[in-house]
Amino acid sequence: MLKILDRYIIRKFLTTFFFMLGVIMLLAMVFDLSERLAEFIENQAPISEIIFGYYLNFLIYYGNTFSSMIIFIAVIWFTAKMAQETEIIPILNSGRPFTRMLRPYMIAATILMILSFVLNHMVLPRSNQVRLDFEDKYYRDRLLVENYHAEFPNHEFISFTNYISNGHIINEFVIQKFDENDNQIRFLKARTATGTPGTYKWTLNDYWERVITLPKDTFDAEGNKLTVFRNDTIIEGKTKDTIFPFRIDEMAQRDNVAEAMTYTELKDFIRKEKEKGNPNVPMFEIELYQRTSYPFATYVLTLIGVAVSSRKKRGGIGVNIAIGLAFVFVYIFAMKITTVAAIKVGFPPILAVWMPNIVFGVFAYFLYRIAPK
Repeated sequence: MLKILDRYIIRKFLTTFFFMLGVIMLLAMVFDLSERLAEFIENQAPISEIIFGYYLNFLIYYGNTFSSMIIFIAVIWFTAKMAQETEIIPILNSGRPFTRMLRPYMIAATILMILSFVLNHMVLPRSNQVRLDFEDKYYRDRLLVENYHAEFPNHEFISFTNYISNGHIINEFVIQKFDENDNQIRFLKARTATGTPGTYKWTLNDYWERVITLPKDTFDAEGNKLTVFRNDTIIEGKTKDTIFPFRIDEMAQRDNVAEAMTYTELKDFIRKEKEKGNPNVPMFEIELYQRTSYPFATYVLTLIGVAVSSRKKRGGIGVNIAIGLAFVFVYIFAMKITTVAAIKVGFPPILAVWMPNIVFGVFAYFLYRIAPK
């Protein structure tokens, strides 16, 4: 049963958070619009798509991304104000333990954590798909992929010199297929290859294909040994429409492609990219683990915020805010360091994502122990 104190702190927590979130997201939207307006006009983007296709999903994505930091600043702000107005001293002097005052903070933090968790796993993948499609259509720079090499299932190796998103054309497209004994059984090369996005349909131009039948022994109905000798078939032509077991979308991808995938889709995508030897796999794994770790950062930052700002300081609220901003910058810096370590030097992505929470969680417990009781 929530007491008056619980309702009072929860109300202050949530109203301060949503007010700050609204102000910050409004400013972010204004700055983004001022930067993109010329491109929107040049590409004749409809107003309805700008509002509902882009900025609605823009607010959901960035609001959720920075929610933990805004929660921290909100806790610092209203708790410091309560301390300056001598509201916390009577609470502690009434005989209630510090943990009792923390209860409404953690209840509010749980509400926001669950909201962020649901957004990360259920809402944002589809929301991001709409936003990214709008960006590709109206203002994102064309995608360029160079010197691509990857191994696909069934021992197929794909390579090309470059890909340009305008027209979805690949230059110097090569497929090499091997059997289980690493013997080449197919070689195909095309000057250009055009893939239809979202399908397995391809068009090859100026192609040359060699299909190799390797020597093998077989037996007739009477058990006599028959030897099938090697046979090479060469096919070449100007144009060929064909089907491949892979899509152009699997080879020509932006770094943020994982943002538009559900948990199941992302897990399957990571498995396939590992098989292909994609060096960006740690980046995709970080995206997967962050969807859970970021919401739980709410508890850590809330505890730090209360411990830091619950004591009345001579410099007023400004000192608490300055301390809070310092913690935010250190936390972001720690996340960047571990992320870069995972991408560049092989640090385990799951540790890279959870390490800041673990380290700051220990620090939060230390601050809680020395907080005024």
